[in-house]
Amino acid sequence: MDKNKFYSLVIPMYNEEGNAGILIDRISDAMNGYHYELILIDDNSTDKTIQEIKEKKHPNVVLIELKKNYGQSSAMMAGFDYATGDYVITLDGDLQNDPSDIPAMVELLENGNYDLVVGKRQKRKDSSIRTIPSKIANFIIKKSTKLNISDQGCALKVFTNETAKELNLYGENHRFISLMAHLNGAKITEIPVKHHPRQHGVSKYGMNRTFKVINDLLLVLFNKKYLSKPIYLFGNIGLFTFTLGVLVNIYLLALKILGNDIGGRPLLILGVLLIFIGIQFFTTGIIVDMLMKTYYESQEKRPFNIRNITTFGESQS
Repeated sequence: MDKNKFYSLVIPMYNEEGNAGILIDRISDAMNGYHYELILIDDNSTDKTIQEIKEKKHPNVVLIELKKNYGQSSAMMAGFDYATGDYVITLDGDLQNDPSDIPAMVELLENGNYDLVVGKRQKRKDSSIRTIPSKIANFIIKKSTKLNISDQGCALKVFTNETAKELNLYGENHRFISLMAHLNGAKITEIPVKHHPRQHGVSKYGMNRTFKVINDLLLVLFNKKYLSKPIYLFGNIGLFTFTLGVLVNIYLLALKILGNDIGGRPLLILGVLLIFIGIQFFTTGIIVDMLMKTYYESQEKRPFNIRNITTFGESQS
């Protein structure tokens, strides 16, 4: 690591009482002798996370308090907006990532001329509820893109400032930061890192998030392949369903000509609606997502509001 560089560590925090103080100490040890700011974004915690951070009064800490719980993506975007370092480093606030891995990741980024270095968790300490959906997502991304990263979900990452600032995170797209950076043209590699079991607090991951992961992944992949040419996706679906609907109705018409009663057949309703049903739900979600992005970006708005920013000293830059 270059002692003449300035590093911004961005960490979203939500109900990390018991972890926050230890995390500050561990980062202080790992970054000893380097110029850095530790940006902790509290996503409206309901426990004593904020109190624990303030009691430390660490001179390198910047505490950003959001007005309500916006989610990890918005919290991370708030941190990226504030970050001024030459390099931006992200990790989770639950102590599962090890800050001692940061120097080696920075060295790899600098020496390899990369834009992003991603951690690859060794001997992962999570339950199968988290690991199985992650493996599925990693497999799909590998097969559908040219991004050969085996652990998309590791929060420990090191970015160049430009790479981090180019990311627009909405919904819960923080899970696919590496993929989004790749789509922006970033040069990416990964490095093995340590992974620890959670000791304090409760994991925010449940089975309901598995479906969110799949939906978000489909949306990101859609944006990659079809955003500039959606007619290739929706046109093909439309032609297929329209053709299928026409064939169904031709079949029913033939039956009618032969003297059969088709008025009470469910197949008639299917033939009429088939052309619309498959497209309607998916396109509605895509259109709403695009409208949301247009709303925020055209007016230079952010999908979050900051309540307060507290600094505890002068970070050296």
